[in-house]
Amino acid sequence: MFSWSKREGKKDPDLFQNVSEGLKRLYRTKLFPLEDSYHFHDFHSPALEDADFDNKPMVLLVGQYSTGKTTFIRHLMEQDFPGMRIGPEPTTDSFIAVMHGEQEGMIPGNALVVDPKKPFRKLNAFGNAFLNRFMCAQLNNPVLESISIIDTPGILSGEKQRISRGYDFAAVLEWFAERVDRIILLFDAHKLDISDEFSDVIKALKNHEDKMRVVLNKADQISTQQLMRVYGALMWSLGKIINTPEVVRVYIGSFWAQPLLIADNRKLFEAEEKDLFSDIQSLPRNAALRKLNDLIKRARLAKVHAYIISSLKKEMPSVFGKDTKKKELIANLGAIYEKIQKEHNISPGDFPNLKKMQELLAGHDFTKFPAMKPKLMESVEDMLGNDIAKLMTLVRKEEAAMPSQSVKGGAFEGTMSGPFGHGYGEGAGEGIDELEWIVGRDKPSYDEIFYTLSPINGKVSGATAKKELVKSKLPNTVLGKIWTLADVDKDGYLDDEEFALANHLIKVKLEGHELPAKLPAHLVPPSKRAEQN
Repeated sequence: MFSWSKREGKKDPDLFQNVSEGLKRLYRTKLFPLEDSYHFHDFHSPALEDADFDNKPMVLLVGQYSTGKTTFIRHLMEQDFPGMRIGPEPTTDSFIAVMHGEQEGMIPGNALVVDPKKPFRKLNAFGNAFLNRFMCAQLNNPVLESISIIDTPGILSGEKQRISRGYDFAAVLEWFAERVDRIILLFDAHKLDISDEFSDVIKALKNHEDKMRVVLNKADQISTQQLMRVYGALMWSLGKIINTPEVVRVYIGSFWAQPLLIADNRKLFEAEEKDLFSDIQSLPRNAALRKLNDLIKRARLAKVHAYIISSLKKEMPSVFGKDTKKKELIANLGAIYEKIQKEHNISPGDFPNLKKMQELLAGHDFTKFPAMKPKLMESVEDMLGNDIAKLMTLVRKEEAAMPSQSVKGGAFEGTMSGPFGHGYGEGAGEGIDELEWIVGRDKPSYDEIFYTLSPINGKVSGATAKKELVKSKLPNTVLGKIWTLADVDKDGYLDDEEFALANHLIKVKLEGHELPAKLPAHLVPPSKRAEQN
């Protein structure tokens, strides 16, 4: 599978040129030997390859049919892609990896899984039934220069879900979930019924909640009151399936380039889209950290797996009664889990699913399992205890060197700047395009208050201004920031323009907007602008 030299294994992690190289070397030299020895790949996940560490961040879209998965991809890229089909019926019947390529075209599944540069080689294990429904759509799109997107078949409901797909759909999604950076579950505001197949899929993704985001799509087609009810029903349904006290992040909106049917919640949809886009745009920056985190999760599972396999080997008789003992051990696997937890101080959450493990063990010969090999375990412990910490330092260095790395192009460009950027002309940004000072509109009413404070030489002191500003009931931390922004000349006093500015900023905050970190140029009082230039 791999050809690694002994010399490569002796390299110090300090000498790694980048995080990707470091992760590859740690996996090859320290984790893979443990996995290989204890048949980890037969039970959990295939061995990782170079492409798994080198590939761009991937986004996996999952949902029932007609929830807008393909339209969502089209919306992000603002471009059709090969193999794209959109309709109210179950149109996408294949897994489509939408990736960057200089030449537009399609690569069929069987050709895709033999390409060493693509991270899909291990999908070969799911057979022709799956590979005939798997393809790669390549096109030259700026969004795809930073991320790849995986479109999936619509999950069926009712009688349709009983028709076999010919491959294990949930297992394929779980394979992708281990390797992608973000999993987006799409729901239609009109169809919140979660089918049995969709429920199984969400449960299969249970170990990847940190990657999951939920999108409640087509929310512009219902009224505000209905939207509140739908949102509540969705959270209740997800809570039953995911079965955790924490709630996954839900983004509400209408993710396509068409007019809103009901525009009452336009501002909400804009804010939600901005948050979702920011989350997706952060993926390239956080890709190295995600791969490091996934390798740590894999190493913890591999350790537990080695303890389980070696414990089963230890309990097996050397001559007679092997089959009977095997059945007994499988039946009592839960007790073996508890024993390992106590002996090695391992959290119950690190153990694989009991029922699934019992099913997989039934097909293996326990006599061929290896006994505990302390050196392999020590090597993984050293990786987790020392090497990972060194790589974390390298991750931070790479992030600092590429602070602006994010997804660009497509729909991401439309909201980045200009008058249609999120929040443009609102809050502290109000009046940004106007020739007159925006604070001047309400200055007469602020002047009336100012002159009741008996200013000396045209200014009021901090103590005097405080008596008036605290009437806003804002906390001192906020009022302190407002004072810092309003005292433009930093003399410790407020003149009539600065006092008016302070009241304007209070108004901005009371209306629910955030205060700027630095006073925008259009809010600087006219008499102070010459001083700032």
